[in-house]
Amino acid sequence: MNLWPSEIYVYSAIALLTVCSVLTRAGYMVFGDYLPLPDVVRRALRYAPAAALTAILVPDLMPWKADTGPAFDYRLVAAIASILVFLRFRSAVLVIVVGMVSLWGLRWLAG
Repeated sequence: MNLWPSEIYVYSAIALLTVCSVLTRAGYMVFGDYLPLPDVVRRALRYAPAAALTAILVPDLMPWKADTGPAFDYRLVAAIASILVFLRFRSAVLVIVVGMVSLWGLRWLAG
């Protein structure tokens, strides 16, 4: 089997990233009882899911495109509508329904 240097690089990167992922994820299950986390770290980790979701969503909703500059984006309007519904009713199902209906409606209007 003749592998080009770039293929060796790709396969070794995949293997190393797999090992790193397994070690970091399994480390707490294997060594969790022997290395307890301080209370400060435990409190900080409660915010990790919200921070990850924000890091994924906010760049996608920003009305700034790299090649054209600021531009109107109906996804931002649908997200604002969903946020307002959540602040008023505190219902996750209603947030999903309002967000999707407003997104589909704005796409249909932009048409």
